Amino acid sequence: MKTSLYPLKFNPILKEKIWGGEKLKKHFGKSSHSNQVGESWEISTVPKDVSIVSNGPLKGKTLQTLVDNYGSQLLGDKNFKRFGKDFPLLIKFIDAKEDLSIQLHPDDELAKKRHNTFGKTEMWYVMQADEDANLIVGFNQNMTQEKYLSHLKNKTLTEILNFEKVEEGDTFFIESGRVHAIGAGVLLAEIQQTSDVTYRVYDWDRVDADGNERELHNHIAIDAFNFEMKNDYKVAYKTQTNSSNRLVSCPFFTTNFIEVNSTIIKDNLFDSFIIYMCVDGKVDVLTETITETINKGETILIPASLDQFKLKSDYGKLLEVYV
Repeated sequence: MKTSLYPLKFNPILKEKIWGGEKLKKHFGKSSHSNQVGESWEISTVPKDVSIVSNGPLKGKTLQTLVDNYGSQLLGDKNFKRFGKDFPLLIKFIDAKEDLSIQLHPDDELAKKRHNTFGKTEMWYVMQADEDANLIVGFNQNMTQEKYLSHLKNKTLTEILNFEKVEEGDTFFIESGRVHAIGAGVLLAEIQQTSDVTYRVYDWDRVDADGNERELHNHIAIDAFNFEMKNDYKVAYKTQTNSSNRLVSCPFFTTNFIEVNSTIIKDNLFDSFIIYMCVDGKVDVLTETITETINKGETILIPASLDQFKLKSDYGKLLEVYV
C-alpha cells in the first residue's frame, strides 16, 4: 500500500562556484564548509543531483522515485500527460559574491536536439542586494548577430548589455535565448525549467586557482540567441496581502507572490503540484494531519493530490509556483 502524499521538504543540494559566497549559509543556515557556495538546489531531478525527501514517512526517497511511483498524484493529470515522468522545474537559491558569467540558454527545440533535455526559461526574485548591485538582462539597443559578434571579438560586450540596478523584491523574467548575468552582491530565488545547460559567452577573463579560464561556448551559443530587444525584462506586480499576486505566467511555470500575515485557506485548483519558496519571515503549511514550517530560504512541495491546505503566519513572504 502506497504512503499517502503530503507536503514534502527536501535536503538542499549545495553547489560550490567560483563566484559563490557565504550568504546561503549566513542568511538561510545552509550547512557547508565552503566559503564559495553559489547555489542551493532546493527541488531537482537533474541526473546526479536529484533531491531527497527530508520529512515524513517518505524521508530518504528521491523526488524521481516519487514521480515514478505516484505520477499524476504528484504532478497533476495535465502535467503527467505533458511531461510523463520528467519533473519539469528546477528550484534554486543563488548567492553571487562575484559577477556570474554572461550567458544564455537554448530553447526546448534546440536543447532537445543537442542535449536531449528541456530548454531553459527562468525567472529571478531578488531577496537581498548589496548597495549598487545589478543584473544584466538583454541588450540596451537594437542588436544583430553581426553587431554582437563584433563586440564579442573586441571584448566590448558590456557596452551593448542592459544593466539593471536591483533591490529586494525586484523580479525579472528571462526567456530562453535572452542574454543575462547575475551581478555581484545579489541573493535571489530562481525558478526555471529542469535543465542544466548553459552557454557561457564571456567570463570577465577570470581564472581559477590553477590559472585556467572556464570554458566558453560561443561556437554553439550563437544559434541560441534571441537578439530582439524588449523592455519586458522587469516584472511589475501587486502586493495585496494574503492573496496570490501574479508575477510571471508562461508555458513553463506560473509564479505568484504572497505576503502572509494571517491564515489563508488554499484550494489547489491548478491540477498541478505547488511549490512554495519562503523569501522572508516564516510560514506554517497545515493539512488535516500535519504541520510543516518553512523559514526564509526554505522550500516545500505540495502534491497535486492535496486538494486543500492552509498557510499561516504572523509575517511571511512566499513565491507560489505551479505549472
